Amino acid sequence: MSYPALLSPISINQLVLPTKVMMGSMHVGLEGEENGLEKMKAFYVRRAREHVGLIVTGGAAVTPEGSGGANFMSLYQDKDIEQWTELTEAVHEAGGRIAVQLFHAGRYAYKALTGLDPVSASALQSSINPDVPVELSEENIQRTIQAFSDAAVRAKKSGFDAVEIMGSEGYLLNQFMSPLTNHRTDQWGGSFENRLRFPLTVAEAVRRAVGPDYPVIFRMSGLDLMEGSTTEEETIIWAGKLEEAGMDALNIGIGWHESRTPTITMKVPRNYFTPVAASIKKRVTIPVITSNRINNPEDAEAILQEDKADIVSMARPFLADPEIITKAINGRPEEINTCIACNQACLDHVFENKSASCMVNPEAGRELTFIINKAAAPKNILIIGAGPAGLEAARVSALKGHHVTLADEKDEIGGQLLYARTVPGKSEFNETLRYYSFQLKKLGVSIQLGTSISAEHPLVQKADDIILASGILPRQPKIKGMETHTVFSYRDVFEGNAELQGSIVMIGGGGIACDLALVLYKKGYTDITLLQRGRKFAKGLGKTTRWITLGELRRSNIQMIGEVTYKEITPEGVLILHEQREILAKADTIITASGQLPNQMLASELMEKGKRVHVIGGAKHAVGLDAKFAILNGAETANAL
Repeated sequence: MSYPALLSPISINQLVLPTKVMMGSMHVGLEGEENGLEKMKAFYVRRAREHVGLIVTGGAAVTPEGSGGANFMSLYQDKDIEQWTELTEAVHEAGGRIAVQLFHAGRYAYKALTGLDPVSASALQSSINPDVPVELSEENIQRTIQAFSDAAVRAKKSGFDAVEIMGSEGYLLNQFMSPLTNHRTDQWGGSFENRLRFPLTVAEAVRRAVGPDYPVIFRMSGLDLMEGSTTEEETIIWAGKLEEAGMDALNIGIGWHESRTPTITMKVPRNYFTPVAASIKKRVTIPVITSNRINNPEDAEAILQEDKADIVSMARPFLADPEIITKAINGRPEEINTCIACNQACLDHVFENKSASCMVNPEAGRELTFIINKAAAPKNILIIGAGPAGLEAARVSALKGHHVTLADEKDEIGGQLLYARTVPGKSEFNETLRYYSFQLKKLGVSIQLGTSISAEHPLVQKADDIILASGILPRQPKIKGMETHTVFSYRDVFEGNAELQGSIVMIGGGGIACDLALVLYKKGYTDITLLQRGRKFAKGLGKTTRWITLGELRRSNIQMIGEVTYKEITPEGVLILHEQREILAKADTIITASGQLPNQMLASELMEKGKRVHVIGGAKHAVGLDAKFAILNGAETANAL
């Protein structure tokens, strides 16, 4: 496929972008790490070489109280100029263009991270922050406006090619815009005209400060997804006023962080919010940028061809594959490592105050420390298990020049990813399986499916090193009656080896149990109960996705009973003790999904034969196992051989 629209140039003010692709702003958290600037330079340079039209950094705080903490960029001091000049020079040397996002968190700032009280339009607490913000006084409003314009000047002096003003996602400028968060009665609140005043004044101040020819992008909220917030009509007016204020492009953001509507998980259909940008594009003449769940060049090309936007922003797809546009240009789209919007190593990390990486690309954020070099002497590497850990170990081993054989007793690669892709809204895992299937074939990995490996197998005898990625075994809880009644494991169900009927009781309430319950509900089983000893259901799922899963369970009327003690499994169901009362959870079918154990049965036998064995993934560490850990573990183990 060709991409004539995507790969054609476009101008933002005087800045010419060679492609209509923007790498959208992402906070990666490398700033606060040891050697953080060098890590940031490596991260952005890696992507600047790959035909992206414009890179936008993570948010750079314009005031100390508006920061996300020590791991965030800042532009509120002149001393910031020196380090960011190093960054822009490195990106320019690599042939790229880079903008910085001017950021103020408002009431989303955490006092525990900044040491300062958060501020906002009004003293109204956010549902995702324990701190009540201080209402900005007139004096501090003027100080904040000046801070935005001063930060823009510092950005220009640092060599950034443009600035983007963050006015979306429920941050400070958005808080002034919305009647939900702006209850002021002065000139900065009340009427729509007054609520509009602060973001417009910031935009005008930045324009004056940097001059008429310097590109200024405004990231505005196209849709707050908050009941009673800014209306569609007001949003359209806002866009027009921003154009009048001298903005050179509008980047359309979607949703607030506290919204109960998903915006960036794999359960959101691809390109779902593009119509919002398309609607705004009809009302302005400056370039409009669309974003959110656009993860491949084909969709981006279609959006541009249909005139729904002028530029397409893809943020996390550049985490998953820095070469996404280069591969499209070179006619290799099947080689793209697609972002599946799992959030496991990017957003979930950020919300835990960790550096961002990528589940499907563990090299992201580790450009200085994870470097794959050819092995001094090729080895025969046998990898047992074609789950996520084994697949990545095979890929990296082959890249190092080893002769790699990947064996699995199943007839398909994927391991537990084969289960995950059947969960409603998680079909994106098919993209990861596609990627590995293509890469391993391209790299010449010998894939032996339907092959059970014993210590006596000929492949074992030929191997110099063996990577054991045999995964996990479902843990069977010790409950009276387990041995005398038919009880299926979650693996039995996912693999089609269980005869299900009637009402279902599942012993376990973690991520696998919750996902399986949704699979069964979609298949028509409507009487499902989840039981667990703990109180918190869907434990193990990340912060950005757990609440979505719990909402789906509730809407499906799936019963969840926590803090139970299991008494006995009977012909009628599961007898439990709950809130000091014995209760019979009636069931025609009982399924266990109550944890996992590492599958290391083969490891000791192989070691006894004197083989060098490296145990990875679930076979190494089943507790807290997820694909993020498995893939990273596979990559690091293989890279050390």
